Amino acid sequence: MSVASHLAIAPIVIPALAAPIALLVMRRRRWLGVGIGFASCLAMLAAALTLLVAAGDGAIRTYELGEWPAPFGIVLVVDRLSAIMLTLAASLSLIALIHAVITRADRKGWHFHSLFQFQLMGLNGAFLTGDLFNLFVFFEVLLIASYGLMLHGQGPARLKAGVQYVIVNIVGSSLFLIALGLLYALTGTLNMADMGLRVAAIAPDDQGLLRVAALLLASVFALKAAIVPLHLWLPRTYAVSTPAVAALFAIMTKVGVYAMIRVIPQVFGDDAGAAAWVPAPYLLPAAIVTAIVGFAGVFVARELSEQAAYAVIGSTGTLMIAVAGWQQDTLGAAIYYLVHSTFAGAALFLVADIVARRRASYADRAVPGPIFQQRQLLALLFMGAAIAATGLPPLSGFIGKLLILRSLTDVAGWGWAWGAILGTTLIGVIGFARTGSAIFWKEAEASAGYQPPPVSSADLTAPIMALALLAGLSAGAGPVTDYGTAAAEQVLDRAATVRAVLGER
Repeated sequence: MSVASHLAIAPIVIPALAAPIALLVMRRRRWLGVGIGFASCLAMLAAALTLLVAAGDGAIRTYELGEWPAPFGIVLVVDRLSAIMLTLAASLSLIALIHAVITRADRKGWHFHSLFQFQLMGLNGAFLTGDLFNLFVFFEVLLIASYGLMLHGQGPARLKAGVQYVIVNIVGSSLFLIALGLLYALTGTLNMADMGLRVAAIAPDDQGLLRVAALLLASVFALKAAIVPLHLWLPRTYAVSTPAVAALFAIMTKVGVYAMIRVIPQVFGDDAGAAAWVPAPYLLPAAIVTAIVGFAGVFVARELSEQAAYAVIGSTGTLMIAVAGWQQDTLGAAIYYLVHSTFAGAALFLVADIVARRRASYADRAVPGPIFQQRQLLALLFMGAAIAATGLPPLSGFIGKLLILRSLTDVAGWGWAWGAILGTTLIGVIGFARTGSAIFWKEAEASAGYQPPPVSSADLTAPIMALALLAGLSAGAGPVTDYGTAAAEQVLDRAATVRAVLGER
């Protein structure tokens, strides 16, 4: 194995070691636990960037745990798409952790840093695994950690939303297990590359069960991605979470989208017989409705954090419109927009938190209030985050939507997709403009007992970092788009993945 192949396990091992160590040292040496968290995030980012560069040569690298060969053993797979997702998760985690430490949000519970690391372990494992059962396992790891992170800081609103979040995900996990049981009974394997070969040989009498399993699996991924009508858990969950946690959660819906991109072409592609592309006809209509519902929520929301939560849903809908094309150009545009929308959603949550901290009792509600410190600077940050979320120039959202629109011209129903993307952009602009004008440009007399809080510029660090990455994504759109298109080509080349994972077997 090459060094890059051995490095494939690092994004899983690093947080797996950091989490228990941080838990052990946190109570007596808090600063050491925080340092372990930052060191882990930086090490993951270094490993992810190394894998990103290595994957640029087009080779698909595998790591067989315990040297058990696939499809019998656990195999990790590193290609361009997984390297992109690892880099995205590591970058976002560093931004979210910086904000949590600066705002002292991590001090509201002893287990924040260990849960944070377990969350990253689950995310990285989901991006690397080459079989469906371990995808389920890593889903459960990240979900269990997210339960604790979502309730971090306590409060009745978080408890109520947390119960709903847990119940929804337990149902999703149960459906996932049912789908896995059906697929294993039909194919005798859970390795994705091997399963993609075996579904073509399934007897005609079993094709109906195969279609049911495919639709169940797609439904589970749609639930994780918060696609309408499986989105109702997200707005309340994200809006009431600790802002740094909500910023990290911006990548959670993208895990569901990633799973669709990874599994559907590999297992239910052209050679899957009656189950070939079974979920595909339902995805475009669902994506269009998701984009409309998400940005309609942005329009009617009356709090910045609530707007950010609905913007995550709307951006997922826009992303899925591109994914539903299942062509190299549409998937390439989707990968670019996936990276953009994750940072844009995180920036919105972080800006909403800073606004709420500056306005004290007025929080982030879209109502006029007294003048607060650094209002002009925060207005610029909000405008940047809103421009990114809606897809206006000059930030990368405009480039991402332009790429999606251009790639859809050969897709059936492209007129509906164009209308949805352009219409929801207008709705989002109006919604953010109305909220911004109420908070930043209109004034009102302070209510009795209002006390302006002490202000520090340190908490501006994380949102500025997120917006800087969006600006860099826009400036480097050419090479980033080329890399994303190459990643899409690699995902659609099912035979290449089979050769890399199974080899002569």
